[in-house]
Amino acid sequence: MERRQFVASLVAGGCAGMCVDLTLFPLDTIKTRLQSQQGFYKAGGFRGIYAGVPSAAVGSFPNAAAFFVTYDCTKSLLGAGGLLAAPHMAPVTHMLAASLGEIVACLIRVPTEVVKQRTQASPSSTTYHMLLATLREEGVRGLYRGYRSTVLREIPFSLVQFPLWEYLKTLWSWRQGHTLYSWQAAVCGAFAGAVAAFVTTPLDVAKTRIMLAKAGSTTASGNIPLVLYDVWRSRGISGLFAGSIPRVTFISVGGFIFLGAYEKVRRTLL
Repeated sequence: MERRQFVASLVAGGCAGMCVDLTLFPLDTIKTRLQSQQGFYKAGGFRGIYAGVPSAAVGSFPNAAAFFVTYDCTKSLLGAGGLLAAPHMAPVTHMLAASLGEIVACLIRVPTEVVKQRTQASPSSTTYHMLLATLREEGVRGLYRGYRSTVLREIPFSLVQFPLWEYLKTLWSWRQGHTLYSWQAAVCGAFAGAVAAFVTTPLDVAKTRIMLAKAGSTTASGNIPLVLYDVWRSRGISGLFAGSIPRVTFISVGGFIFLGAYEKVRRTLL
């Protein structure tokens, strides 16, 4: 990967991340409160809908930049030669690149997500105080609580979203006989994001419960199957898909903004 392409991926990814995270933050707050153990209204309801926004603002640029740099570099390396360079192997390349991108990006995303979600579920507190409280009670390790569940949510999500996005772009481009405009790539991103979001909602519920759980509790240990079983036992299928409507809406609109902005900025820089 050339230096110019590297810089384009870095800047385009970071800009796309900030655009989507800050634009759709209220929907994310509603989703977190719907999934929290205490219930929507006890977690704050519609009050303080921007609680936790500083954490999202600080983490969104480096998080998205890390993802896209890793994604594009991996695609470039895997597509350079060998078995994975064949056209029919493109979905496998995209899956591997997206998975690796998520693992790297989550190193930045998880601490900001922990602070953000705890502030969203306790709107009377501030981002700064929640950060200090987490460090005081659990240390740096507390900021990475839910890392495994986040990665295990993001990888299946990316395994669906990115190959589907790339496939839809290729299909639409072939049908019209030229490269897609940025808005068309954004439409493909919205559809791919909606499908991936709905399928992976139970994993998102588990991740939210683990991040919001009291330190030392069974849920806080991060056993995803156990958390999912507890949710299913207490709230049934509807509990496993709690927050699915705002999540699908958030990620569908987010996919449009995120992947559309990424394509637009990257093409402008290249």
